[in-house]
Amino acid sequence: MANVTVAHTAAPAGEHGELSAFGLSAGAFVSLAMLVFLGVLVWKKVPGLLVAGLDKQIAGIRARLDEAKKLRAEAEALRDEYARKIAGVEAETAAMVAHADAEARALIAKAETDAAELVQRRTKMAEDKIAAAERAAINEVRAKAADAATKAAAAILAAKHDAAADKPLVDKTIAGLNRIN
Repeated sequence: MANVTVAHTAAPAGEHGELSAFGLSAGAFVSLAMLVFLGVLVWKKVPGLLVAGLDKQIAGIRARLDEAKKLRAEAEALRDEYARKIAGVEAETAAMVAHADAEARALIAKAETDAAELVQRRTKMAEDKIAAAERAAINEVRAKAADAATKAAAAILAAKHDAAADKPLVDKTIAGLNRIN
């Protein structure tokens, strides 16, 4: 290394003297050292490396932001799709409920109609049975009345008419038959 001379100057009492090397004061020496350091940094392309590193980080951040935007768009698309599906399912459910309600009303109406027809058929059958029973009873009463009338007429005829009384009646009947022929 080079010779360094330190010059001491006489300083007033209480003051320290300033050191100098190569004719440079300490402040100038520090400034020169800083310039050399910065020159080495520029010569070794450190600012370019720093800028390249920052550019890489910026590119990485942009890539992550782009990926986040894509993921957000996909999530929104899925949300919209599921919202449409939910709306479709809700509409389908409402349609199914309305259809089931309509079927239930139709079944109730059919059951009421069938019940009314069944009651009407049963009433008609009961009325027919009652009418048949009435006819049978009337026919039975008529048969018994005719039988009783026949027996009574035979008894009366037997008591009031004898062979001599029957002869003019038979002759009269025969004569009436001859006239008809």
